[in-house]
Amino acid sequence: MIEHLNREAGCLSLDRAALQAALESELGQPGLYALVAERNPHMFSAQPVYLAERRLQRMREVVRAVHAVTALPGWRDAALADAPAAAQHDPGNPGLFLGFDFHLEDDALSLIEINTNPGGALLSTALARAQRACCDAMRAPLARAPRPEAFEAALLEMFAAEWRSSGRSGLPRRLAIVDDAPQQQYLYAEFVLFQRLLARAGIDARVVDAASLRVERGALTAAGEAFDFVYNRLTDFDFEQTAHAALRQAWDEDLALIAPHPRAHALYADKRRLALLGDRARLLALGADAADAELLVAHVPFTEVVDDAHAQRLWSQRRDLFFKPWAGFGSRAAYRGDKLTRGVWAEILQGRYVAQRLAPPGRRRVGDDALKFDLRAYAYRGDVMWFSARLYQGQTTNFRTPGGGFAPVLGG
Repeated sequence: MIEHLNREAGCLSLDRAALQAALESELGQPGLYALVAERNPHMFSAQPVYLAERRLQRMREVVRAVHAVTALPGWRDAALADAPAAAQHDPGNPGLFLGFDFHLEDDALSLIEINTNPGGALLSTALARAQRACCDAMRAPLARAPRPEAFEAALLEMFAAEWRSSGRSGLPRRLAIVDDAPQQQYLYAEFVLFQRLLARAGIDARVVDAASLRVERGALTAAGEAFDFVYNRLTDFDFEQTAHAALRQAWDEDLALIAPHPRAHALYADKRRLALLGDRARLLALGADAADAELLVAHVPFTEVVDDAHAQRLWSQRRDLFFKPWAGFGSRAAYRGDKLTRGVWAEILQGRYVAQRLAPPGRRRVGDDALKFDLRAYAYRGDVMWFSARLYQGQTTNFRTPGGGFAPVLGG
């Protein structure tokens, strides 16, 4: 099986000259490669992750099952029952693509979380354009790899589908790619790539600081220009911060199409939903298909909300658990149970956490080291559009590991 190459293939497939060309082509801008190299020296791994086709197919099946279950009225009611006020608003559009993160150890494939604003999509297409067959074993998998042009076309259609699903016609006139101080963000280069991609479709896209947004004369504006679509990259998922008041008003009053949005986060990415996805009895009670329920229970590690009533049991079982804030992102404030101190445990009990059964990541040989990897499936409305991987050392993905970073996934 092709996965033995993760242990044995140590050659380097990344052509850095080709990567520079990909980042500075019509989808990028001059100087973008130098910016990434200076700011993010471990953004891109020089080696791919190899995966058997049956694994890729199983991830597609899990994604489709999640989509089927989360479309049920019972799921919507259960998810929104404990969601914040912002999530109660339904704008009509689903909220762009989702990122499904998987761990793979031996034969155990586990869906560990779902994200509503997954990073790395266009960065991974640039990486795909910069691969060369560094050994005979890589030639066939590389030749079979999906074409980045097809993924980019699917992304453009996704933005158009969001626009149509909200009852609008044509295409948006002006789109804002929004984050806090976006030029300082770790993935700023990807904002530029999205800006250029959307421009190819005739959409005037701008990278905008969320704090600069205003509501003026019934429109969402920045620097005097009105925006009718917001590609939201904020991690303030419910627009609660003062700096995001204009965006919250635009959301509440449908002044612009916003995606992803608070409702999507509540339905898919709040980590309490993992507890529901892994519970057969509750899924069936919501009306889930029995086969979908079985598939999800087999691939979603057991997850439960941390509360005082179960604190003693969870502490005693902590070595087999991973603790995550249910509205967290990017592995921030997440802890392996075997690393917990009493002080951190007290903070977890005071916070809003879930406990998830440990699902170890895969391993990839990089030089003399064995790095961990996780897998990400980018999917829209239940269909997987693209796969990527991230290599790292330590407790969680961090993009600080020499030899680590985004890696292409080659199937076979």
